[in-house]
Amino acid sequence: MAEPHDLTALEQAAAIRRGELSSVELVDHHLRRVDALADTVGAFVTVTAERARAAARAADAVPAEARGPLHGVPTAIKDLTLTAGVRTTFGSAAFAEFVPPVDADVVRFLTAAGLVSLGKTTTSELGCSLYSEGRVAPPARNPWDLAYTAGGSSGGAAAAVAAGLAPVAQGSDGGGSLRIPAALCGLVGYKPSRGLVSGGPLGFGAFGLPTNGPLGRTVTDVAALLDVLAQPVPGEPYLPPAAPAGGYLGVARAVPARLRIGRFTTPMLADEPVHPDCVAAVDRAAALLAEAGHEVVEVPAPLGPEAWPMFETVWYALALAPVPADREGDLLPLTRFLRERGEALGAARLMAALGELQAQVRRGVRRTAGCDLLLCPTLAAPQAPVGAFAALDPAEDFDRQRRFSPYCAVFNVSGDPSVSLPVGRTAEGLPVGVLLTGRYGDDATLIATAAQLEHCCGGWDQHPAIWRAADSANVNITSEVGRGPS
Repeated sequence: MAEPHDLTALEQAAAIRRGELSSVELVDHHLRRVDALADTVGAFVTVTAERARAAARAADAVPAEARGPLHGVPTAIKDLTLTAGVRTTFGSAAFAEFVPPVDADVVRFLTAAGLVSLGKTTTSELGCSLYSEGRVAPPARNPWDLAYTAGGSSGGAAAAVAAGLAPVAQGSDGGGSLRIPAALCGLVGYKPSRGLVSGGPLGFGAFGLPTNGPLGRTVTDVAALLDVLAQPVPGEPYLPPAAPAGGYLGVARAVPARLRIGRFTTPMLADEPVHPDCVAAVDRAAALLAEAGHEVVEVPAPLGPEAWPMFETVWYALALAPVPADREGDLLPLTRFLRERGEALGAARLMAALGELQAQVRRGVRRTAGCDLLLCPTLAAPQAPVGAFAALDPAEDFDRQRRFSPYCAVFNVSGDPSVSLPVGRTAEGLPVGVLLTGRYGDDATLIATAAQLEHCCGGWDQHPAIWRAADSANVNITSEVGRGPS
């Protein structure tokens, strides 16, 4: 018999509408799973159980005609995202007790749509790294194999969704921070077009690199959550692309027109060998898309390793988030390293790097201008062990990260919509992601094609063995629990 967490987010909402489940029942069910598994997979920094139960009761009281497609469904909010009245640490001991007075716009939208947050998910410190291993929560581990990282900076969100602690989650992506965890944990991680989802009410836009976005087990769930998040907000620094008629959930259920899809596997930000499993996943996606009627052609990578020094310079600047002077010593070595490099930048050097980076992006876009979508690996290797990066000298750590993830960040610079899809598997049964990227503002075509690829793959709502392990409140992370599909 299916358990409530076996249902997709849209199926859970449909069960509420039919009166088969209440939001309170769903929230209680997922909170029991959080109690059993959250620390094992490192999903949450803060669990807001009583707040969630109160929100669920309020959701159940809303008249049926006023309920949206995800009304009453549990979710979770990344610990980088401001949440009024809830401890928000930004993944850092320097902010261990910080409680924001305001909600981020995306939190307001989630609440207005009737979704119920269970708490704040683990992130890397200040969002600076692609793994989530800090001092305010257990490391975010991959539910498919607990020896491996769930990634970052939205690692806790991915761990929560992949372990069945929430059906969908909010995250953010400044250099792959949604797509990397999705690839590692067998999920759909969506980075929207620049400007589509508000980053407000605070912040300076961060050169347009980061954006909020959805994470889920299916493309339709992700599209439904994107409809919730993609609300126009006056005063945002980037003009939002127009939403499609019928919303993104509507286009996820439509068949795309025949497209020209450019395929490449050459890494862009590092001269790094690509693991055969990552290439095989791209080959499989290309074959399925061709069978679906699309034209798949080989194209050169839009950018090469020569772009890395410019992106590196910009990333140093992004690490300079305000931190109280007396708490700088609480930061992790990698964060301090990045901030020291950022503080050494002059305005002239930063502006030159931004200008050259954009010039290279322009050339790259022209190089692939004949394609509707681009297909490449999400990562250069399928997985990475917990601690593999943090154990290194900070400079080596940072360099190893760009070699592990030499694809995603390019599309943060271009602003194009980009999604990681769990097309492949290793010999051990661990997920391998591919990256499908659209043209700026054309999120509809990307989502429709991603949904079509999901259908061609036979569906992606698959679960690790730990999915069935919530009866044990103390799962041994050295055991075989968490390995392989259920």
